[in-house]
Amino acid sequence: MILKPAPDFELKATGEKTFRLSASLGKNIVIYFYPKDDTPGCTDESLQFRDLYTKFKELNCEIVGISRDSIKSHNGFKEKLSLPFDLLSDTDETVCELYGVIKMKNMYGKQVRGIERSTFVVDTKGVLQKEWRGVKVPSHAEEVLSVIEELEKS
Repeated sequence: MILKPAPDFELKATGEKTFRLSASLGKNIVIYFYPKDDTPGCTDESLQFRDLYTKFKELNCEIVGISRDSIKSHNGFKEKLSLPFDLLSDTDETVCELYGVIKMKNMYGKQVRGIERSTFVVDTKGVLQKEWRGVKVPSHAEEVLSVIEELEKS
């Protein structure tokens, strides 16, 4: 993969905050896009990142989750799961389009537009280092953590 600057963006975040990627220079950032709050796969994925969060923090890494859900929905989801990181609301799909994660998917035999579960690692200089598309949830967060560990060694 050719390394390139990660597309910058700004979105509303849980806790009445605003997240801007370029304001996070100096830290590694994990951005995970997920389809919907409070669904089984998205819950499992968020819990994996939650459970490994301390290890990510020790490696100078922040995590953010993005979906099309509202901030109200995100605040409830974050509180329910005790997530220590922010969830960002992309209701108009601007950032989803920027990162190319909106896809046509089959749901109960119908074609629907939705977020393809995807994760991106951005290094301390704002360079996109790794991306996963069509993520399978089991052990995904551990795989992402190993990439961050390698980045911190280099």
